Amino acid sequence: MQYVRGVRHPEGYHGRGRTREYFEGWYIKLVSPDLTQRWALIPGIFRGDASAGSVDEAFIQVLDGVSGRSWYFAFPPDEFEADEGRMAVTIGGNRFDQSGVMLDLPMISGSLWYSSAIDPYPVTMRRPGIMGWYGYIPIMECFHGIVSFGHGLAGTLVIEDRLVEFTGGRGYIEKDWGTAFPQSYVWLASNHLSDRDGANIAGSLVASCAIIPGLGRTFRGSIVAIKYPDRLSTWATWNGSRDDELTIDDSHVRWRMHGPDGTLNLRAERTRGGLLHAPLRSAMHRRVEETLDATIEFEHIGRDGTTIAAGTAGCAGMEVFGDTARLMALRQ
Repeated sequence: MQYVRGVRHPEGYHGRGRTREYFEGWYIKLVSPDLTQRWALIPGIFRGDASAGSVDEAFIQVLDGVSGRSWYFAFPPDEFEADEGRMAVTIGGNRFDQSGVMLDLPMISGSLWYSSAIDPYPVTMRRPGIMGWYGYIPIMECFHGIVSFGHGLAGTLVIEDRLVEFTGGRGYIEKDWGTAFPQSYVWLASNHLSDRDGANIAGSLVASCAIIPGLGRTFRGSIVAIKYPDRLSTWATWNGSRDDELTIDDSHVRWRMHGPDGTLNLRAERTRGGLLHAPLRSAMHRRVEETLDATIEFEHIGRDGTTIAAGTAGCAGMEVFGDTARLMALRQ
């Protein structure tokens, strides 16, 4: 019952009773209204394997998406508290919940509130979030949840002794939990969309694909969604969507897919970013490069051939990690 209850609440804490080889982290993106401040905060917990010499720790990671600088703050695991039924995480003097963030870190402090309600991927018994029915499979290596496609921000933060205004800005929240990050993956996310004429589109784009092991075969699994004000479109392995093209090189990611919601074309330019820590089974210190400065060109074509939306997604988060040649070669 605890496991099923956790599946129904991807935003909550799933690690009660887990004492080894487990991680959980919430990814919280904050962008100022003028787009000059782009920050990611990642609070979480890591449970290692003492026999392998790894150490349990709570952590808060901070990424400056403009400069690419990053910081990793480790805390004793007993300073971590989290609620199982909702997003409410406390680490030391820092709190992250469904109403905002309160920070007390050496280089960033203060409080921000969410001026509009968070907007999660819908959770039902048949489809518990963006992972669909895969969310019910307990042996999955890594689980993923969309806590908020987007919400407004209000308040100020003190960043390196400078007061920074975020009122009128935009936030985004997702999370991961499990035993380890995938061996290879691509991840893209933006809720700063505009059409080809530069006009704002009130929407959010989230896309990731990864090597999925341990389910009888190793395959490439995908979860992709665009949230518009009046509809949610999803391309995912669990709903029968398939890739027509996935090309990853040193400069771009090109990805075309089709499914029940039509065809989606993505073209993302790879840019340099900051280094974050990602969980292995034995340690929390695999280095992954992430940027908050990517630009994604997108085109969503309906099943009847009409263009539903097309343009660019800016201030985008982007990670490309691992053996991308194997990722591209794997069947879905």
